[in-house]
Amino acid sequence: MATETHGGEATEAVGLPQLDFSTFPNQIFWLVLTLIAIYFVLSRIALPRIASVLAERQGTITNDIAAAEDLKQKAIEAEEAYNKALADARAEANRIVEETRASIQGDLDKAIAKADAEIAARSAEAETEIAAIRDGAKDSAATVAKDIAKDIVAAVAPGKIDARSITSAVTARMKGGAS
Repeated sequence: MATETHGGEATEAVGLPQLDFSTFPNQIFWLVLTLIAIYFVLSRIALPRIASVLAERQGTITNDIAAAEDLKQKAIEAEEAYNKALADARAEANRIVEETRASIQGDLDKAIAKADAEIAARSAEAETEIAAIRDGAKDSAATVAKDIAKDIVAAVAPGKIDARSITSAVTARMKGGAS
């Protein structure tokens, strides 16, 4: 074994002091005392604080989950209310469209009836005018026919037929008779 001098005294070098069997009872005493002190510090101070933090976190998580469920339920209810309001709005819009369509159709029917009446009135006026023109054309044709017949008779046989017989012959022929 090696010896060392320390402060002039010679000491014998022993290895690690923890492995020296002569100090085991002292080391065991301090080990037990330290473990008991650590146990009391942990059980009385640290672990209750850790437990309270964990309980608080668990409470916060539970409250947050409950709040999330509540908000989810409110969101579902809001969506249902929105869908109902949307359906009601669509129904109302369809009702308004149908009312407007019916109103426009009524106005259109009135306008068509008025236009039909106006067309019928103008048609009657036009038929009256056409009848007057036709009558005037017949009179004009009769006059022209009488004048032409007089000229032809005068050219073919001068002095043999008088104007009255020419007029009666033309009138009879225009009425459809044969003379």
